[in-house]
Amino acid sequence: MRSLRLMAALAATSLLVGCSSLDMLNPFSTPAPKMAPLPAFNPTATLTPAWSAKVGEADIYRFEPAVVDGEVIAAGANGEVARLASGQTRWRVRIDGGLTAGVGADAALAVVADGRGEVIGLDATSGSERWRSQVNAEVLAAPGVAKDFVVVRSSDNRVFGLDRKDGKVLWTYKRTTPALTLRNPSGMLIENNVAVLGFPGGKLAAFDLNNGGLIWELSVALPAGATELERIADVVGDPVLHRQTLCAAAFQGRVSCFDITNGKTLWSRPLSARGGISRDVRQIYVTEDADAVSALDAFSGASMWRQDQLARRGLSAPLAVEAGVVVGDAEGYVHLLSRENGAFIARAQADGSGIDVAPRPLGDLVVVQTRAGGIHVFQPR
Repeated sequence: MRSLRLMAALAATSLLVGCSSLDMLNPFSTPAPKMAPLPAFNPTATLTPAWSAKVGEADIYRFEPAVVDGEVIAAGANGEVARLASGQTRWRVRIDGGLTAGVGADAALAVVADGRGEVIGLDATSGSERWRSQVNAEVLAAPGVAKDFVVVRSSDNRVFGLDRKDGKVLWTYKRTTPALTLRNPSGMLIENNVAVLGFPGGKLAAFDLNNGGLIWELSVALPAGATELERIADVVGDPVLHRQTLCAAAFQGRVSCFDITNGKTLWSRPLSARGGISRDVRQIYVTEDADAVSALDAFSGASMWRQDQLARRGLSAPLAVEAGVVVGDAEGYVHLLSRENGAFIARAQADGSGIDVAPRPLGDLVVVQTRAGGIHVFQPR
């Protein structure tokens, strides 16, 4: 029965021939079970369109925008990178060779990765190219940009530390990869000169960016099952830090929270996550691989509510905002759920193409990027 449930959950994915990963990047290109119809409800809030713009389509990759100083820097598979302010283009450049991942950025530097294994640093204020660095690896996740470093992870789970001034590779971290993993662009959390990344096998690891040294490793989930398919337990999405509590989720695994002062597990509960998690002061929100959105008590892991009326709609990871919990789906709908009980309180549509990356906060607005390359900003209230 477990195998049957797993195969149903993976019905929208394809197994890559000759590779050791399951492709969860583009579930919209393969036949899938019929989506649940959009539930009817009486709106008690609004998702008002604020502005929109366009970059390149996602193709077979997944692109997430970066938010810098109240503006959006976004990219597409055709190599286009643009900085957008209230729908107006501040700058727009085209990088030869196409791109494979979203943008990592801060106020001064924007970083992308191309299809030739190069990482490219751009001036965040003008779009001019600063440097190129060859890592000879496919990059699926947006690079992380820290004060002195750029952190890049490859699809074979190597981690590269680059000097942000010139892109020089300063160190490389390698680890053994399980026989079968998700082709999933897991992100990272960077605080000061420490980066926290999730890995296949349910592991969460922290690195010293000065030298790439492993500081600690924690287990979000442990692989279980008789087959390699059943034993996939990859950490998905970005880890979330709130004060001294670090939380993460794993596909076909668990959601776990840790005390970072001593590495102690505060709580852990079985749940198969489709994407990353989000949290507010009281609750953690997670999109399950069954396309349900669940809220867990942030201090105990107890179930608070579960919204399961969006089955098979290819949901993104959630984003908790003041007005509610925002999640996108495969038809480009943006749903706003009540933080109190998960009820639908507002809905809007972007451009009709899928939203498979988590919405991003933009001040009191929310930005989503669709597979068609649409950048759509909404005001939830």
